[in-house]
Order: sequence, then structure tokens, then C-alpha cells
Amino acid sequence: MPSSRRLSAAACALLLPLLATVTIATAGAEPGARAVRQTATLSMHPQLAQPGATPASSAGAKSSMTARFRPVRSGRPVILQRRKGTAWVNVAKARQNSSGVAEFNAPYMVSGRLATYRAYTASWRGLAKKATAAARTDRWGAPDFTDEFTNPATLGTTWKDRSQGYESVGSRKCVKSDPRATSVAGGALRLSVLDDPDRADSGDLANRCDPGEPGGPTYNYRLTGHVTTQGTKFLQYGYVAARVRFQRYAGQHAAVWMQPEPSVASSDPGAEIDVIEWFGDRTNDNTELTSHVYKNGTKYKGPITNTGRFTARNSDWWTRYHVFSVEWTPSRYVFRIDGRKTIEQTRGVSRRPEYLLLSLISSDYELPLQKGSLPQHMYVDWVKYWKR
Repeated sequence: MPSSRRLSAAACALLLPLLATVTIATAGAEPGARAVRQTATLSMHPQLAQPGATPASSAGAKSSMTARFRPVRSGRPVILQRRKGTAWVNVAKARQNSSGVAEFNAPYMVSGRLATYRAYTASWRGLAKKATAAARTDRWGAPDFTDEFTNPATLGTTWKDRSQGYESVGSRKCVKSDPRATSVAGGALRLSVLDDPDRADSGDLANRCDPGEPGGPTYNYRLTGHVTTQGTKFLQYGYVAARVRFQRYAGQHAAVWMQPEPSVASSDPGAEIDVIEWFGDRTNDNTELTSHVYKNGTKYKGPITNTGRFTARNSDWWTRYHVFSVEWTPSRYVFRIDGRKTIEQTRGVSRRPEYLLLSLISSDYELPLQKGSLPQHMYVDWVKYWKR
């Protein structure tokens, strides 16, 4: 080879690190790759992922992204890349699922700057390489509503206790909402189920609740934590997210949910949107976690299956925080846990403003399921809403 076309070993050594950085972005198609029309998109969501054991600033939550490729090739490797100067560096790997989708969570900021990402898939089984357009993490801007629960003494004016008394008939004869079951400390809102101190069990049957089952047991009366933004903050379309650590035991259920705001006129009746409900530790029972919608008396969707894909162990639900969210548009809901889709629903969509509720409540039918002792606690680290 003529000397003018040879590279010295030293020059090659200098070039290798640069080539390693940009190879995926610049490599050509494999020989024989077909000229099949492909499409690739990267949808940037807000910061929807922050698993962890303790309360933390929501600024540290990761941005969530959904990459979609057509044609679908289940199992095809997908690489998330971050822009670094003029190059793209690899930061995460996944594979297309049966819908051609790969999901990622990555830092919102890097070295104090907003991050820009793209998803890339290399030449694979006869298909040429394909990359999405770039997307920056500030796509949704600052939240339109946020609460970090950092004031140790009060909930603030946005939230109200939803006081509901003992029912003479219905499903909550033994349970009522009460401000004494709500507190803020350590950077989190704590919602509790606890024995009613005004009706402590002293052997007097008058202080025991009979839910009405013939020959059935009686129970202690109990108080529950239940707060709402009704009348103060309405939400309509966008992303609603809450970082939550649940109670352990069955006998009560934790919920992040929404209901139609009655003070706003609308031709649409709205819906109850249950972003997440947790019914306590029930081994081998997928009804532990559920996301669903009620509209006009009809329930849509329900239990989240295979919940183990979101955690290393089942105890993570009551020992660690996770972000539960819903993306709400005029045509659908997408429910997620730490940025990963659990359920997509196109029926029962509310088209009117809704208010937010956070609760740990119990119904009479749950009382026989109680395993552990009271009190039981649910913790909410932060809540955010990004308007669409």
C-alpha cells in the first residue's frame, strides 16, 4: 500500500475512541439490507420515574420516553442516545416489544443542562438502521401544579380534608374520614387508617361496629385519611403523577384518583379516574394494584397484571416510593408506573375538569381481610400536574 494511504499505529490509536463514540450514529446499513420504509418516533414525557426508599425532591425524577418503530420487529435492539456536543453517546438499551415500542427513563438534566435524547436501532435482519428525531427533556415545561409537602405543619390551602361521617347504611358503617388521620412530616403527606379514639373498644358493644352481616364479627370503629383539591384546583388533560409508598396490609386501600368537578358546567358527566389503587399485600393475587375508570356506571379496565415486572420484590410496594401517573387526552388514558405503561384505555374518557384526591380508606367489605394491626400508613412524597 502506498505510504500516503497508510495510517500509523499511533494515529489509529488516537482515532479509535472517537470512532467508538460515533459508530452507531454513522455506520452504514448491513450488506443486503432492504430498502423497506421505516418510521421512528420518540415521545418525550415529563419526569415520571423516581423509585427510592426515602422522600426526595421531584427535580431528581427521570424523564420518561417512548420510542416507536415501524415496521414492528419484536426483539429488535433499541439504544437510547444522549447528545454530547456534536456526538451521540449510548445511555440505555431495550428491545422492541410486540407493538414496536421501547420505553426508557433517563436524567432530565446532565451537568446542569437540559438533556437531548434520541432512540436508535441498528441494521437488523435485513432492515437498515433507523434513528428518531431528537427530543429535549423540557418538552412539557414546568408543572402547572406541584406539591412537595415540605411544610411540616400544614397541607396548605390547595388541599382540603374530605370529611365523611359514619354511614347508617352503605359500605362504610365502620369507617369515617377525619383530619386526625392526616399529617405532614419529613417531606411527605401521611394518610392513615387508625382506631377512632372517641370510640375506643372497652368491651362495650356500643363502641364496636356491626357492619350488618348476620352472625358476623364486629369491628373497631376507625378513622381514615382523605384529602382533595375539590373547589381549589381543577385538572383537565395532561399528565398527573404522584410519588407514593403504600401501606402493607389488606383491610384498607390506598388511592390516587380524580372525580368530576361539580362547580364547572359541562355537557360531559366526567368520570372517576383511578390513577392507582393498592389493596394491600395479597400473595399471588393480581388484584393488589389496579387502574381503572368509571363513567356512567360502567367500569373500564382493572387489575394490573404481572406486577413483579416493576419491582425486585413485592415488599417494594410498601418499603419504597414509586411514581404512578396517568396521561389523559381527549381520546384516551395511558396509565404508568415509573414511566412504564401498564394500561391504555380509550373508553370512558372524561371531557370535563376533574379534581384530585389522595386517600387511604377502608370499606366494610375489607375489614375481614385485615392482617396486621392498626394504624396503617400511606405516604405521598410529591404530586405534579402538567397541562396538555
